[in-house]
Amino acid sequence: MLFVKSDNNVKIAVEDLSCKSKRAIVMVHGWPLNNKIYEYQKNLLVEQGWRVVTLDLRGFGKSDAPTWGYSYNQMATDLYHVVSRLNLSNFVLAGFSMGGAIVLRYMGLYNGYGVSKLILLAAAAPSFTKRCDFPYGNSKQDIDQLICQIKSDRPKFAADFTQKLFVSPKSPQVLDWLKEISLAASPIATIQTAIALREEDGREDLKKVCVPTAIFHGMKDMIVPFELGLIQHKEIENSLLYAFENSGHGIFYDELESFNQYFLSFLEK
Repeated sequence: MLFVKSDNNVKIAVEDLSCKSKRAIVMVHGWPLNNKIYEYQKNLLVEQGWRVVTLDLRGFGKSDAPTWGYSYNQMATDLYHVVSRLNLSNFVLAGFSMGGAIVLRYMGLYNGYGVSKLILLAAAAPSFTKRCDFPYGNSKQDIDQLICQIKSDRPKFAADFTQKLFVSPKSPQVLDWLKEISLAASPIATIQTAIALREEDGREDLKKVCVPTAIFHGMKDMIVPFELGLIQHKEIENSLLYAFENSGHGIFYDELESFNQYFLSFLEK
């Protein structure tokens, strides 16, 4: 584990596996989790000769947790500092859930600096919430209720949230594991990023993607509706859509073998 300083000396925790490998992938986690969620992809990718870089977004995992700076722009900037510090180029960039929205913002804000391919995993994009001219996603009232629950009973929130991740969790222990990851996050960061999910509009970000892109989305996603994946596919030219019939939001685990197979297939294209 290494730490990269971003703006105002906020330290971002980074795990860099097989750093001597020539092929690299950077993976950004979702809300309110950390880089540990990619455990069952990291193992496989390293075995296949990939350099695997994962980071904890500010406020999550082992990264610093300031009381400010939880906009998509700032978190995309944190990502840029990681890419620059590690001298990464010609790498694959992947993001899950809110991490998907952040990697899209990175593509727009930094012109896709260093990125050769993009992977969106149940991405909370282009907008996690409905708007007057965007009738898709969750209602802002639902997010407000979620924030109230985080403020009043965060352990109950974590239990409820992890229960919604999967169609068929492999074991109760998997849910316990993810609940612990959720509770390890900064409470302030959990709330501030929920506000970002409610308020951020990334429709312009989709228009700025100009690299080969794969969209992985579960058709039974109860957190980021599948229709958002369809919108991403429509708006990103020549993108590929991998729809998983028996997966929920936890696209990285619900149909693990199938997911990993298609994930590797896209990487090797």
